[in-house]
Amino acid sequence: MNNPDTVFADPKVLAELFPPARSNDFFEALFGDAEEGAYDIALRYSGCDAGGGTLHFYLDLIQRPGKCLVCNLTHGLPEVFSRHPIVNIKGLAADVAKLLGPQVECTNWKLGSTQQEESARHCIPLTLTMSEAK
Repeated sequence: MNNPDTVFADPKVLAELFPPARSNDFFEALFGDAEEGAYDIALRYSGCDAGGGTLHFYLDLIQRPGKCLVCNLTHGLPEVFSRHPIVNIKGLAADVAKLLGPQVECTNWKLGSTQQEESARHCIPLTLTMSEAK
């Protein structure tokens, strides 16, 4: 298995896993207009356990200029993100596994509760459990 700390240290890799355009696609599907979105969604890696079997990411919700992130209902987003086809957490987890090696698969993923790190940035923890493919 490739070292997760090395693989996910590159911001380009994270942007390929969760492209910036996906935010607009999400709001286009949700509101019919991407300009209605109050934030951009970005993937951030925050580390793994010693064996590399559990990976920790965040889906950062970054306030767009002229919008109010605090005024939006970000606390209900983990439930929405968990099943929304554009956010596609299941697909994201599979793509992460591919980057770790051909014999790696994601056996479980979990979105945590929304956290407010700053007024202009909230985040949703994403935990992926990896194992050797069967």
